[in-house]
Amino acid sequence: MYLHGTSKINAKGHLEIGGCDTTELAKEFGTPLYVVDEALVRQRAREYVEAFRASGLNFQVAYASKAFSVMAMCAIAEQEGLSLDVVSDGELYTALQAGFPAGRIHFHGNNKTPEEIVMALDANIGCFVVDNFTELKLLNALAGEKGKKANILLRITPGVEAHTHDYISTGQQDSKFGFDLANGSAYRAVKEAIEQPNLVLLGVHSHIGSQIFEVEGFKMAVDKVAAFAIKVRDELDVTFKVVNLGGGFGIRYTAEDKPLPIREYVKAITDAVISNFTAAGFPLPEIWVEPGRSIVGDAGTTLYTVGTTKEIPGVRKYIAVDGGMTDNPRPALYQSKYEAVLANRANEPAEETVSIAGKCCESGDMLIWDLDLPKANIGDLLAVFCTGAYNYAMASNYNRIRRPAVVFVKDGQADLAVKRESLHDIVANDVIPQRLRKAPTGK
Repeated sequence: MYLHGTSKINAKGHLEIGGCDTTELAKEFGTPLYVVDEALVRQRAREYVEAFRASGLNFQVAYASKAFSVMAMCAIAEQEGLSLDVVSDGELYTALQAGFPAGRIHFHGNNKTPEEIVMALDANIGCFVVDNFTELKLLNALAGEKGKKANILLRITPGVEAHTHDYISTGQQDSKFGFDLANGSAYRAVKEAIEQPNLVLLGVHSHIGSQIFEVEGFKMAVDKVAAFAIKVRDELDVTFKVVNLGGGFGIRYTAEDKPLPIREYVKAITDAVISNFTAAGFPLPEIWVEPGRSIVGDAGTTLYTVGTTKEIPGVRKYIAVDGGMTDNPRPALYQSKYEAVLANRANEPAEETVSIAGKCCESGDMLIWDLDLPKANIGDLLAVFCTGAYNYAMASNYNRIRRPAVVFVKDGQADLAVKRESLHDIVANDVIPQRLRKAPTGK
């Protein structure tokens, strides 16, 4: 059993996180329940900051809020000195409501609406990461209408394919994101950007994918970005002050995953930056990165209550829990794998191999296909590890299932960060049109 962060098995044989017995958490807050190990979140954030400080470079570590965007998480990011990435008005609003400093917010996305851009301009955010020519002109026009100048980075696709799932690879040439280096779009974007009177070009952004376990892809991306920066300086007399190298740093979900320590990712990136830019006589740019999953992923655990079972002799035994793809769609989307234990019987030896099914009306609603567990009973508590990233963020109301609560635990204290949705919440935005309220005619 691999335990993350402050997790341990206590004297009662129960899983404990942040000094809190998970069986007591389930009693108090119900299940399904997202449990966030606050100490581990803060530790991961500090590992990034300390690694960059050791490099001597100017830097920003921006938490990618798409991984897990709630006000409590924004508050922690601010307290740990991080910047923040947002990709929608909802994420921006969450950050602003949490009191996050707007000057440290970066707005991403391949299709920012005019309304979102205006909202961000009004908030005086620190930077827009511009994704395409349409946005370049739209942002310039909207900034001009408000008498403002917007700081921008141009997102470029460097042609580096990360070794990860196709749906979370973004640095290759065939991508919906960014200006392509190979076909000249990135170069043309720089020329157009510096001609826009209401935009200030700070530099470029590159992101090669997610859940990456090696440094070669990052080093290759630095090589390509540096070569582009030098070309732009020599031919257009434009010097990039900022180079954003994205995120994508992997975490351990199962024993198959072999992530590197954070300091090794950072050292590989900063060494490559120093080497490339120094050799070209280029002033060292400020380096930005955007970790999301690697800050919150292994700090999250989801608690479920075991319900029904179905055994097909010689084939498989299914154990159903009171959640599923509504609170964790990643297995259905990416064939993601997880580890889990019976939180209330964590010291007991495994007796059988089972598959964990969700309660949604979908055959694909499976959380874990093969899991060794003690013989589970109705009412047992199943804890699925590493659900901090892209679980709550992707949760839905499919089958009109209510989204779970979120609690942050630290030093024996459990604090509610997100209330469990109520049945009233499920219908709160529904409206029955007046014409449907008429008495039936029988025809």
